[in-house]
Amino acid sequence: MTVLDQAGESAETPLLEVRHVKKYFPIRQGIFSREVARVHAVDDVSFAVREGETLGLVGESGCGKSTLGRTIVRLLEPTDGQVIFQGRQIGHLGARSMRPLRREMQMVFQDPYASLNPRKRVGTIVSDPMKIHKLGSAAERKRRVGEILETVGLSPEHYNRFPHDDLQNELHLTYLFIAHDLGVVRHVSDRIAVMYLGKIVELAPAEELYTRPIMPYSEALLSAVPIPDPDLAEKRERIVLEGDVPSPINPPSGCRFHPRCRYATDVCKQLEPPLVDYGNGHLAACHHPLNVDQATLQRVGVAEQHTPATADESALPQDSSGRSNPAVTPTSDTHSG
Repeated sequence: MTVLDQAGESAETPLLEVRHVKKYFPIRQGIFSREVARVHAVDDVSFAVREGETLGLVGESGCGKSTLGRTIVRLLEPTDGQVIFQGRQIGHLGARSMRPLRREMQMVFQDPYASLNPRKRVGTIVSDPMKIHKLGSAAERKRRVGEILETVGLSPEHYNRFPHDDLQNELHLTYLFIAHDLGVVRHVSDRIAVMYLGKIVELAPAEELYTRPIMPYSEALLSAVPIPDPDLAEKRERIVLEGDVPSPINPPSGCRFHPRCRYATDVCKQLEPPLVDYGNGHLAACHHPLNVDQATLQRVGVAEQHTPATADESALPQDSSGRSNPAVTPTSDTHSG
């Protein structure tokens, strides 16, 4: 699922800003349809996307990422918060006012990447069938690919580009790429946001998230990403999350991930951690962060613009859960506190 835009706004300010957005679904009962509870599908989410950037949004089914996407493009009305597009607050615009914006902000429901491997360049994708059927030499196949590209309106220079590069570079597209497959997300995203039970729990540059996850939920998701090296794959620890995802009708107290977290302590049950800025645009909400040394812990501060109002901004992390690199190598470190 992708939100995209073709507007030519200045890159100095974000093209899209999501400020403390909430989307709750009421549960009604009785002949008077009285509201008895709410599904907290999206619960105080904030982030920004620059023009020309791809922000990946990942998480398990039911984490709220699809609902967030629909709320951003106004297929759903936000319960609270602001959606700002090109500097304009669009969160509560009527259908008539939204109509001109539909040309600039669109949602793609189908999965175009299912037919185009984002890890391969265009030339390789198009020439693979000819190579499989042993048609022509390498030079002949390359020449034929160039002819095919020109036939569909592309120039031969697209031969060495990746599928997601072409339109994004030429039309200045901006994507919010929502997916389950973290392997695909890594290859198409500049940054990645991880959602759990309606909240963003980590936001980081793509490569940094994969090599240095800070939030244990991110660690668990990354441990399931296939590794092409069979020797490393055999040695790597696969983190299996125990228990079911809690109900968004009655989310857990404190850190919402604590019932399934192998590092959880009492503070995780009692206080909701703020999103903490670890530098280089890497934010995470965890009382016992991974891959963080004590010197770094002494320097960190709360990312106030991104932190939900219900989080305790005084609850800065005091200790680390040790090292972890599940996307690359196995780890044997355990919680030190």
